[in-house]
Amino acid sequence: MAQETVNVEQEVVLVEELGNARVVTLNNPKQLNIISPKVVEPLAANLEKWEKDEKAKLVIIKGAGRAFSAGGDLKMFYNGRNSKDSCLEVVYRMYWLCNHIHTYKKTTIALAHGISMGGGASLMAPMKFSVVTEKTVFSTPEASIGFHTDCGFSYMLSRLPGRLGEYLGLTGARLNGKELVAAGLATHFVPLEKLPELEKHLLSLNTGDEAAVGSAIKEFSTDVQIDEESILKKQSIIDECFSKDSVADIISSFETEAGKEGNGWIVPVLKGLKRSSPTGLKITLRSIREGRKQTLSECLKKEFRITINTLRARISGDVYEGIRALTIDKDNSPKWDPSTLENVEDEQVNLVFEPFEEDFELKVSENEQDRWDGKYEDSAYCHQ
Repeated sequence: MAQETVNVEQEVVLVEELGNARVVTLNNPKQLNIISPKVVEPLAANLEKWEKDEKAKLVIIKGAGRAFSAGGDLKMFYNGRNSKDSCLEVVYRMYWLCNHIHTYKKTTIALAHGISMGGGASLMAPMKFSVVTEKTVFSTPEASIGFHTDCGFSYMLSRLPGRLGEYLGLTGARLNGKELVAAGLATHFVPLEKLPELEKHLLSLNTGDEAAVGSAIKEFSTDVQIDEESILKKQSIIDECFSKDSVADIISSFETEAGKEGNGWIVPVLKGLKRSSPTGLKITLRSIREGRKQTLSECLKKEFRITINTLRARISGDVYEGIRALTIDKDNSPKWDPSTLENVEDEQVNLVFEPFEEDFELKVSENEQDRWDGKYEDSAYCHQ
């Protein structure tokens, strides 16, 4: 009798139940722990189970290898470009999950060393405790490839000091661990060499008491001093330029500042802005600005509409061209359409923000009793 060959796929989410603690490891280090359906579905299912389980008191999320998470699986989006709504399910599930991470009832900790970008950072920044190290690198670079700041970041970036949110969203600028703490996107800076010891100590506490957990993390953390060259030291220039009404006005104002003595740091940032998708820039600016006046659930519903309309190429196929240039052909020479800011008309941008019919909106409840309702499998999309 012939032996059956079993092809065992690597589990990309590992779960451990240790006393009152639940530990999640994003386990796809070769692909920098990217977000895929195989990550979103088990993560959502376990978080729901643990919130309802009296024995589960503490949830820790970490990444294997040199990344926490590099964000969404861009090749997944690209490969689905010719099949309508091929990625709608994972987008719906991810944004629904983001709502629950922000509002989770148990104590949560992200141990976020290494790369933490885009949607990957949405598993770090909203946690009750987000621990970063000298190896942590954060950015939201979506606009540069014709996408937009999503996974709740139109909510989070819009609440940063001054116009820092617009700056990060439009330029994709990187922040290191100390800068994340100073900006309010992380709670503690812990040297990487102490991270394993910290995790061990947290598990030994066997509690989810917020004060006790916070005190324990503080013992391992160090005070943050920001370098003089840090972008956070340039707040006045950022506020002056990135408060302008339009992307074109922002770039013009930034160009003026670049000509002043001591502002050489602006030149490469400007170059990156001008190489970015005009459509992505315009959508991102509007989304972050709307986010200042929106609740978390309103932001997530808006981001869902923008993402689905963007993936449907309703006004532009820039997202696919951006992914092609960055990760497929790797020529870094995207051909944007429209190619200039002035050719991206506001009436076109309005289209990607338009509400869907009520049944086809993202369902996130603000009521305690039904907060875990609205899953994809109960949505109109699943029953078309």
